[in-house]
Amino acid sequence: MSLKLWGRISSINVRKVMWTAQYLNLPIERVDAGANFGIVDTQEFQRMNPNAMIPVLQDDDFTLWESNVIVRYLCEKYSFGQLFPAQREQRFDAERWMDWQQSELNRASGSPFVQFFRTAPEQRNQALITESTHKMQHWLGIVEAHLAQQPFMAGHTLTMADIPILCEVHRWWAVRAVSGDREPAYPAIERWYAPLLAHSASKGVLDLPVR
Repeated sequence: MSLKLWGRISSINVRKVMWTAQYLNLPIERVDAGANFGIVDTQEFQRMNPNAMIPVLQDDDFTLWESNVIVRYLCEKYSFGQLFPAQREQRFDAERWMDWQQSELNRASGSPFVQFFRTAPEQRNQALITESTHKMQHWLGIVEAHLAQQPFMAGHTLTMADIPILCEVHRWWAVRAVSGDREPAYPAIERWYAPLLAHSASKGVLDLPVR
């Protein structure tokens, strides 16, 4: 087994993959790529991913891109029946939440993140921040209500569904910290989030500052 991942650790999508690999105790080599590290604009990289985006995983002679798909792949190959549910209904429930993270949560959280962490204060778009924050409060309200009914996103055990949402919550908590937004409270999310953040899989991944 030879796993290699291209992508800077500050990327939420790279963090998803690294958290998964570390949770599964998989030896993985990570190569900084994207943003100031470059590489993504080279022909060599674009032969792996024509979108010129990170992350990209190479598992021996197999190459894969799209972060949530990479998480699914690692979970299916190395944790079938655990992180990757063997039961069909639970598996598709997990996949639903993973797709929802990309289509709703990530879309809403991205703009405030860029505004607070990558935009000069005098250039920030407050209207955009306000609109996106309201959307995130709505979406996180759905997660809060869901986790109030069960321990994890796809049932009573940790699955691949939890990983992208974990990384999304981690980034959003950082946005809330710099924005001063403390309302509403999310006790069910906090109950779910705290032990995952404290897990050894978070070392060098979610214990790093958001930037």
